[in-house]
Amino acid sequence: MIRILAVLAAFAFATPAWSQALPAGLDKANAIVIDTTKGRVIVKLRPDLAPQHAERIKLLARDGYYNNVPFHRVIEGFMAQTGDGQRFNGTGGSKYPNLPAEFSNVPFKRGIVGMARSSEPNSANSQFFIMFADGSFLNGKYTVVGEVVSGMDVVDKIKRGEPVQDPDKMVKVQVASDIK
Repeated sequence: MIRILAVLAAFAFATPAWSQALPAGLDKANAIVIDTTKGRVIVKLRPDLAPQHAERIKLLARDGYYNNVPFHRVIEGFMAQTGDGQRFNGTGGSKYPNLPAEFSNVPFKRGIVGMARSSEPNSANSQFFIMFADGSFLNGKYTVVGEVVSGMDVVDKIKRGEPVQDPDKMVKVQVASDIK
């Protein structure tokens, strides 16, 4: 009995904590893990809807571009926006070119992750937002790139503001399959 407990204890310490938190059946190659100042958020990316946008988010995560980036625009009842690793205030993009729109018929509802852009439809680059509530007025006008599958309670705790004073941050963003 003691030997069995020792083996079980060793296994528990050998299994990374992050892997225990991933939802069953999640495609780790198409998911990002966002460790924020409020906790962990796991996003299932949707390359079936927006292949270029999903790849861009993974590329920027692997570049470390999103690490320590604030949630610079957080509107109660609407969304939390982040992803400006250049200027940290919502006016910057990455070193990569803007992406063409990949609009779909997937509705913007609570937990949907959309790509931020200017008034030009083909201007999404690095910034994205997480919906707090339904936003049907965005349907067909912005790219749906993913959906929160774990951690909406964390998103709900993000400090509000436009701009946010002393904002919460994405401390570290990783593609789930890259976490060792």
